[in-house]
Amino acid sequence: MSAHVVSRPDVKSAVSALAGLSEDRMAQLSRATEHLDPPFAVVDLDAFDANAAELARRAEGRATIRLASKSVRSRDLITRAAERQGYHGILAFTLPEALWLAEEHADVVIGYPTADRTALKRLAADERAASRITLMVDSVGQLDFIDEVVGSSRPDIRLCIDLDASLELAGGRLHLGPYRSPVHTPQQAASLARAIVGRAGFTLVGVMSYEGQIAGLGDNQPGSPLKRLAVRAMQRLSARELADRRAAAVAAVAPLEFVNGGGTGSIEQTSSEDVITEIGAGSGLYGPGLFDHYRRFRPRPSAYYVMSVVRRPATRIATVLGGGWIASGPPGNDRLPTLSWPQGLRMNPREGAGEVQTPVLGAAAEGLRLGDHVWFRHAKAGELCERVNVLHLVSGSQIVEQVPTYRGEGHAFL
Repeated sequence: MSAHVVSRPDVKSAVSALAGLSEDRMAQLSRATEHLDPPFAVVDLDAFDANAAELARRAEGRATIRLASKSVRSRDLITRAAERQGYHGILAFTLPEALWLAEEHADVVIGYPTADRTALKRLAADERAASRITLMVDSVGQLDFIDEVVGSSRPDIRLCIDLDASLELAGGRLHLGPYRSPVHTPQQAASLARAIVGRAGFTLVGVMSYEGQIAGLGDNQPGSPLKRLAVRAMQRLSARELADRRAAAVAAVAPLEFVNGGGTGSIEQTSSEDVITEIGAGSGLYGPGLFDHYRRFRPRPSAYYVMSVVRRPATRIATVLGGGWIASGPPGNDRLPTLSWPQGLRMNPREGAGEVQTPVLGAAAEGLRLGDHVWFRHAKAGELCERVNVLHLVSGSQIVEQVPTYRGEGHAFL
């Protein structure tokens, strides 16, 4: 079945324009995949490669990119990006994922502490894996847990300290940023470092800190201008405070192999700090909806999912099957998918993107017929891959390859 391609240059989508979508490119992607039956996912390989180059360029040679695998969730695309100039190592989500990726990649840091007993036993029994994988810790209790699970007759386990990067004001009564590590001050970092260094079976190799209130929060959100100004002021204050505190913490625990910071949204700022050796980033490869509202950069959207029109309840309404692939995080409109093609579509605010159906409205909906394709972008990057087994890679005007997602290879590292 061939999907009907609707092109209405007179009808523009404000959301699509904001996201930097090219109408000609979207029409080309649509034609390349019109023979496929939804639901399916597409990666615009030309945009993906351009974004990969741009992430490295933004670091300006001051730091390398450690690829955040959870933002990609396809081994083929992880390898495609990680082997580029300016990239070094993987930032994994879980220890089981790291064990899997370490079969092919020699430097895998886990971004979060683990309590997976089975995976820890696998790590301790595999000298090669232990030399390639670095665990994240933020307390002595985690050292106790590891020793309790795997004992002392094992290879040394490489460790990285997670330094809290949030902004705390009013003596800590106001916390701005993700609640991550309890290690906030240089003194706390030094204390944990001494405990690691003085304990057999562990080697301290790095410090990581993720400033989610900067890297993960767009500074050009729609809505109140005052709110945008407040976000920008908070981010400037937080960046100054963190740069000083991070430098002091690194000095207190040196020597180290690496110091990791930042994210897709703060590469330029974080890489300018003298102590930073690498940036953990990956979402910018796909350019999901949450990255439409940054002033400093705008990745090219490269990852999409596609659904079919299955009914026409009214002249200016078309209903697609499914579509409600909502992103994690605090509930809000920014967690909804973005309608990308045909341009000029919008969701019914009373239904939004639904589990079983998503009505789309607007003048562009009038031209949609049963079986036509409607293109969406997920609000977050890697979560798209938890819904599909295969990514169809399009370069130029044709599908050049189909690669499996983690799910397609039988894995869900959650």
